Amino acid sequence: MTLTAVVAAAAPAQAAGYRYWSFWESGGGTTWSYATQGPATARPADGDAIGFRFAISSGTDDTSRPSPAPDFAKICGDTAVKDGSKRIAVVVDFGGPADAPPGEAPPTPPVETGCAQVRTDATAAEALAEVAKPLRYDGAAMLCGIAGYPARGCGEAVAESGGTDGTAKTPAPSAPAAADGDGGGPSVGVLAGGAAVLVLGGAAVWKARRRG
Repeated sequence: MTLTAVVAAAAPAQAAGYRYWSFWESGGGTTWSYATQGPATARPADGDAIGFRFAISSGTDDTSRPSPAPDFAKICGDTAVKDGSKRIAVVVDFGGPADAPPGEAPPTPPVETGCAQVRTDATAAEALAEVAKPLRYDGAAMLCGIAGYPARGCGEAVAESGGTDGTAKTPAPSAPAAADGDGGGPSVGVLAGGAAVLVLGGAAVWKARRRG
């Protein structure tokens, strides 16, 4: 099932946005750009940074980037180069109170960073699993929770209030991602074939609603 089907089936026609984890990348650890594929197929190089931001997206211009800069030197500077591996700076931004689902609050501190040292062909999803367990998935293999947040919900529609004030284009939804022992998600191999479809799902939802 694609993200389009998952979101459209559950969302009211007048939804102002969707609450989900977005996926960002930075080649060489410079500036954030929204990902053009899912973390299960993206393969960052040594020295790159990847970011995940929990936020409410309500179109093409308002989903926030991760708040910290993709500073590879700061995050991975103390991690030595090792043969057969690469170092990926991972940033997880849990968003603000306005982004939180009802009854939940962002973790403290609101940002988690770490240096994932993974094999040279590892995906972004595998790097995330090294830094921010447990991961949580829904039945359609969409990444719903990172480091246990949020505890419930996955890409749900949000009413006409709240949200964030970022200026970036809507990024690729963070689905599908790699499995880890705590998250119970499906394997990278099983999910890789559907990653490209899931990446484009969020944009398809908005286009369909505008035509309607």
